[in-house]
Amino acid sequence: MKRGVNINAWLQPLATTPVQAYLTNELQVADVLEWALQQMGRSEVWQTSFSISEEFLRRLYFINKSGLVKRFNLVLDHKATNKTVKLWSFINQVITQTYLADNHSKILLVKNDKGKVLSVVTSQNLTRGNRHESAVLLTSPAVFNTLHGQMMQIINNKSVPLHELYGQRLAAD
Repeated sequence: MKRGVNINAWLQPLATTPVQAYLTNELQVADVLEWALQQMGRSEVWQTSFSISEEFLRRLYFINKSGLVKRFNLVLDHKATNKTVKLWSFINQVITQTYLADNHSKILLVKNDKGKVLSVVTSQNLTRGNRHESAVLLTSPAVFNTLHGQMMQIINNKSVPLHELYGQRLAAD
């Protein structure tokens, strides 16, 4: 989030607004995740993106330090593997499990210990930029279950766990 920007100027509390959207260069998806976790409490997180940056990982590191992330699952695209492997050590410290697949989606799913859910469909990769990005936030269990089920299909049937790929690369060297 840009300094001095109040996320509440863009988004309403999740408990009172089941569907909302934004289009701005003032919010980043990490801002939305942090804001949502503050409302939802300890949660499991699933996120997809084409790629991830070191700057975004730093944000996730501090979000994880809050203790509100129970488990963080990440799906990235195979085409970004070179960049991803360079960040592997940092990713391994922040993300519970990272998968590589043919993926261009940018989805954030959050589910707390009480079963409350949030689905965010966004235009933003897990990188930091000053571009206008859009997102739609939904607290619908039906939407969450659909996206989560489809994401799990990718994870279970069409992805390679990054730690396996990196382990094979280290063994070959």
